[in-house]
Amino acid sequence: MKTTKIVNNINDLPSPSFVCEEKLLEQNLKLLKKIQDDADVNILLALKGFALHSTFDLCRKYLKGCCASGLHEAILAKQMFQKEVHTYSPAFKEEEFDEIVDISNHVVFNSFSQLERLQHKAIGKTSIGLRVNPEYSSVDVDLYNPCGTYSRLGITSKNFKEEKLENVDGLHFHALCEQNVDALEGALKNFEDKFGKYLSNMKWVNFGGGHHITRKDYDVQGLINLLKDFKSRYPHLEVYLEPGEAVGWQTGYLVATVLDIVDNEMKIAILDTSAEAHMPDTLAMPYRPDIRNSAIANEKKFTYRLGGNTCLAGDIIGDYSFDEPLEIGNKIILEDMIHYTMVKTTTFNGIKLPSIVIKKDNNCYQIVKNFGYNNYKERLS
Repeated sequence: MKTTKIVNNINDLPSPSFVCEEKLLEQNLKLLKKIQDDADVNILLALKGFALHSTFDLCRKYLKGCCASGLHEAILAKQMFQKEVHTYSPAFKEEEFDEIVDISNHVVFNSFSQLERLQHKAIGKTSIGLRVNPEYSSVDVDLYNPCGTYSRLGITSKNFKEEKLENVDGLHFHALCEQNVDALEGALKNFEDKFGKYLSNMKWVNFGGGHHITRKDYDVQGLINLLKDFKSRYPHLEVYLEPGEAVGWQTGYLVATVLDIVDNEMKIAILDTSAEAHMPDTLAMPYRPDIRNSAIANEKKFTYRLGGNTCLAGDIIGDYSFDEPLEIGNKIILEDMIHYTMVKTTTFNGIKLPSIVIKKDNNCYQIVKNFGYNNYKERLS
C-alpha cells in the first residue's frame, strides 16, 4: 500500500526496507547531466536497472527520458517519467506492439525477422532501429555478457541485410556490464568496423548501457572525449546512452533485522530479508554484498553466517565478522542495494517485499510504499 509516513530515525523504519538517499541520487544525476551537456548527447534512464518512480520528479530534471525492455516498462516511462520513451525487446509480442508504438519515440528490433513482420505498424508513427552485435566480448560473467558466443541479442555483421534498411533510422549496440570507458572504446571500434558504413544513412545511434559512469574510478573526461570524437566524425547523428546502474549506483541500502541466531558449528544470523527473494544477484552473479561496520569472516572478533528467512537451503548472504556480537533485533545495513536489486525482488515463500523509503535532504525518511499479503496473493490465481 502507498504511504507518505515520515520518520526521523532509521530504527523506526519498517524492516526490511530499501532506502534511497535523495542527495546521493541527485549527485549521480548531476554528473550524467554534465556529460549530456559537455558531449551533446542524450542519456536515458534504463528502467531495467532503476525503476524507483517515486524519484522520477527528480530524475526527469536531468535525464532525457527512459529506455524500456517491453510494454510494461514503456507504460511506466510514459505515465511516470513523461519524457522520451525508447523501447527494445529481444522479441516483441504482436498483440502488444501497437501500444508500444503509440508510446515510444524509438522502437528497436532485435532481428530482421521482427523488422519484416512488424515494421508496417511503426512506419510513420515512431523511429525504427535495429540492435546489432559488435562481437566485442569484454564481460567476465557469461550471465551478463550480451556479446558472448551464440548470443541471442543483436544482429551480427555476417547476418546483416543492407537491403532491408529502407525504414531504419538508427542502430543500437550494447556490449558492456558495469565497465569503464576503455571497454566502450573497444566495443565502439568493433561497432564502427562492422557497421560504420551504414551510419551515413542513419539519424541516431544508441551506445546501450553498462557504462559505470558514477563509479569513483570511472574516466568521465575520457568518456566525454570519446563521445565528442565520435560526433565529430558523424555530426548528423543523435547519440544516446542508457546506463542503468550508473543512476542508482551507491545511492542507498537495504535495512534488515536479525530475527534469530542459531549455532550449528558456526553462528548463523537469520534475517527478515532474503538473498533469493530480495537480492537474487548475490546468488546469480554471484557477489558478496558489503555490510556496514562488518569485515570478512574472522577479521573482526565475532563471525556469523547471514542467512535469509526462506526455506531455500542456499538462501545465504555470506559470512561476515563484527566488533560486537550480534543480538536478536539488531539492524543490518546491506550497502548499494538500489540499482538492479529492487527491480528483481520476488515474493518466493510468501516472504514480504521490502518497504520503499526515500531519505530526504533534511535527513528524515519518507516511507513511500509498504507491501503486504495482497502483493503476494495478486501475483497468483
